[in-house]
Amino acid sequence: QVQLVESGGGLVQAGGSLRLSCAASGRTFGHDTGWFRQAPGKEREFVAAIGWSGDNTRYADSVKGRFIISRDGAKNTVLLQMNSLKPEDTAVYYCASGRIPDMYHYWGQGTQVTVSS
Repeated sequence: QVQLVESGGGLVQAGGSLRLSCAASGRTFGHDTGWFRQAPGKEREFVAAIGWSGDNTRYADSVKGRFIISRDGAKNTVLLQMNSLKPEDTAVYYCASGRIPDMYHYWGQGTQVTVSS
């Protein structure tokens, strides 16, 4: 069983920064991990993803150059550094993982990010 717990969300002014963490437990060896977000009234969308070895990083065009995804040395935590935040980044952010990139079986409960203008 895999458990994912997100943290680090909050309220920030436009232009500010937040760092989200996704702590994984259970059988996660070899997992690819992604971040997604869902704003009120909108569909969930892909934000960023990273391979097990810390390679194969991918980003949505809307966050490229502003967000950085990384994995800690023990590989149990995936970080999402979010810089130059915009009001349109406001959403619930979820992390997800699975052995096949972009096909995630395990999801966290989400953390709210609110960017004020």
